[in-house]
Amino acid sequence: MTETTEKVESIGPLDVKRVMAALPHRFPMLLVDRVETLIPGEKIVAIKAVTINEPFFTGHFPGNPIMPGVLIVEALAQAAGVLAIESLGLTGTGKLVYFMAINETKFRIPVEPGILLRLEVEFLQKRAKICKFKARALIEDKVAAETEFTAMIADPAN
Repeated sequence: MTETTEKVESIGPLDVKRVMAALPHRFPMLLVDRVETLIPGEKIVAIKAVTINEPFFTGHFPGNPIMPGVLIVEALAQAAGVLAIESLGLTGTGKLVYFMAINETKFRIPVEPGILLRLEVEFLQKRAKICKFKARALIEDKVAAETEFTAMIADPAN
């Protein structure tokens, strides 16, 4: 994804304060707790600590808590948002990353409370303000979900 052949330095770990500087999301919708590694213009590895205290577990499902698939995809999208905003030097500008398309999504294993969900996202393509990403969520070495999505970087709606 980088324009040159020079090796881009990895940054990280980034704490939740740095994540919040890149994203507008706040509790209960902030789904990235930490960034382990970010290679600008290439990829990000982030963590979502899934705890029984998540508000969605109250109703999904009582007695058998499973993280909703749409929230796994949202966590991946937020990690992609951090990747895009950090890669383009837009942290603190108020720019937002909006979903445009979600494709090829597959859910492989349930995400239950008490795990660290590893969010891996890489750029597939970037044109002007449009980015395409490939992403997967892992529990240890097992793929819980995978997807591709397209997003747009834009100013917030007034």
